[in-house]
Amino acid sequence: MQKGAAALSDAELLAIFLRTGVVGKSAVDLARELLIRFGNLTQLFAASEADFCAIHGMGQAKFVQLQAVLEMSRRALNEEMQRGDALNSPRAVRDYLQLLLGSRPQEVFVVLFLDTQHRVIATEELFHGTLSQTSVYPREVVKRALARNAAAVILAHNHPSGVAEPSQDDQYLTQALKQALELVDVRVLDHFIMAGGRMHSFAETGLL
Repeated sequence: MQKGAAALSDAELLAIFLRTGVVGKSAVDLARELLIRFGNLTQLFAASEADFCAIHGMGQAKFVQLQAVLEMSRRALNEEMQRGDALNSPRAVRDYLQLLLGSRPQEVFVVLFLDTQHRVIATEELFHGTLSQTSVYPREVVKRALARNAAAVILAHNHPSGVAEPSQDDQYLTQALKQALELVDVRVLDHFIMAGGRMHSFAETGLL
């Protein structure tokens, strides 16, 4: 209460969520065990119900509570994006995309559709792939942009490999999408790649 939640370690934050420990282990000890078992918070959030419940002291109720916390965070960030200019609230956009894609085991390609004031109209997961790649079709992205009456888009996908740097294929795809959307007067504001807790921005690195 004196220093705020940001002053706590990952284990201490997780301990507050867990509330109680088990025989012989405090809530903080149990939280540390979870972080060691899964590696970090991102991987913990991505854990399957079976893997999560395999830890002594965890169960279905705790798993459901954790998923509810994550979904509330996504919805709160989505509401923040919808209230204002996405370019003027980059933290909300980045945090939302990180929560949405950061822990996905397969590649997922997401498009944020924005209006003329750069407010988020909708977020759609358009393509799903394997561990290493996905097939993205510019025609489908254009169709969805027109259906949403979007003036601009933000593209995003994840790299389950953990490498955030864009591949040559990522760069080719971005340019192909940019050119296709320009034909219908829709701007591509950015393309984000999420991987291993890191995020790469095409706009910030001059690749857009």
